[in-house]
Amino acid sequence: MKKKPELSRSGIMAGGNWIIDQVKRIDVYPQPEQLANIQDQSQGTGGAPYNVLIDLARLGVRFPLYGAGLVGKDPLGKQILDHCKKHCIDSRYLRSTSVAATSYTDVMSEMGRGQRTFFHYRGANAFWTGEDLDFKKCKARIFHLGYLLLLDAMDARDQQFGTKAARLLANAQGAGIKTSVDVVSEDSDRFAKIVTPALRFVDYCILNEIEAGKTTGFKIRQADGSLDSVAVKHAAGALLQHGVKELVVIHFPEGGFARTRKGEDYWQSSLNLPRKFIAGTAGAGDAFCAGVLLGLHEGWELQRCLFTGVCVAASSLSSPTCTGGVGSIATALALAKKHKLRRPLDSGSY
Repeated sequence: MKKKPELSRSGIMAGGNWIIDQVKRIDVYPQPEQLANIQDQSQGTGGAPYNVLIDLARLGVRFPLYGAGLVGKDPLGKQILDHCKKHCIDSRYLRSTSVAATSYTDVMSEMGRGQRTFFHYRGANAFWTGEDLDFKKCKARIFHLGYLLLLDAMDARDQQFGTKAARLLANAQGAGIKTSVDVVSEDSDRFAKIVTPALRFVDYCILNEIEAGKTTGFKIRQADGSLDSVAVKHAAGALLQHGVKELVVIHFPEGGFARTRKGEDYWQSSLNLPRKFIAGTAGAGDAFCAGVLLGLHEGWELQRCLFTGVCVAASSLSSPTCTGGVGSIATALALAKKHKLRRPLDSGSY
C-alpha cells in the first residue's frame, strides 16, 4: 500500500517575513512631544518564519526545518543566514537581494505591562513572491506562511486565486503539503480582501483574537476588555466557512481555542505567570504557533497541541526578544507544573 503524501514527508517549511527586531524596553510609552526612557535594548528575531523556525530549533525538534523568503545583501541579511545555519535550518529558499535592505522593526516594549508598539521597515520582504519554491522537490510536511497583510507582493491581486499568497498555498497543497497561515495584527479594513481568498487553500489557520475578529467581523472582546468565548467560537466557525479545510486555532493571552472541520471544540487556558516573569510579549503568538505546529506535525491529540502551544508561549515571555526565552520542550512544559494554569475557559465571558 502506498503511503499518504503527508506521511512520506517530514519537516516544516516556513516562508514570509524575515525581520531583525531592535527591542527597546521603555519606562512608559510617551504622549506626543513627551520623553520616554530606554532602560535597556536588545536585538532578536522577527517575522513568522524566522520566529517559528528558531523556536522549533530551540525546542529540539528532530525533523527538518526549511526557511523561505528574501533578505537584503547586507549585514542584517548575513546575520539571519548565519543564524539559520547555526540552528540547522535549511536556507536554500531564503534568498538574498540587492533590491532592498533586510527588513527590521523597532519594538518599544513597556516595562511592567509588556505592551509593545512597532515601527516597521518592510524592506526585502515586500518583494518576495515565492515563485522559486518547488514544493514537489521539498520534502516538508507542513508549509507555514506569514504574515498575510505584511507581504506586499504576496498580498497583490491574482486574477485566478484572489491573491498571490492564495496561489502559493494552492501550489503547496497540490504537491501534497499541509498549509498553515498567520496574519499580522493591523488596524485596517483589508482583512476580508486579502486574508479571505487564502483561506480556501489553508489546512491550519492559526490567528490571534484580533486577527480572527477583523477577518470575520465578530467582536471577540467585550466593552470591559473581557474575552467573549461565544464570539470566539462564532469566529472560528466563520473561518471554516470561508474554506479552511481542517482546523482553526485562535489564541489570546487567556489561552487558546480550536475548532475542527468536524465541529469538535477544544479550549486551553494559558499559564498563570507572575508579572515579574514577563519581560516582553513580542513573539508569544509565534511561539504558541510553533508549539501547535510541532504537535500537528507529530500527529498529537489536539488538546496536547494546544497545551504545548501555551507552554511554549509562556517560555517566550521571559525574554524581551521574540525567541530568546524559548528553550527545550521539557523546560517549556515544566513551566505548567511550576506556575499552574489559569482557571478553565468556559462558554461565557472570561
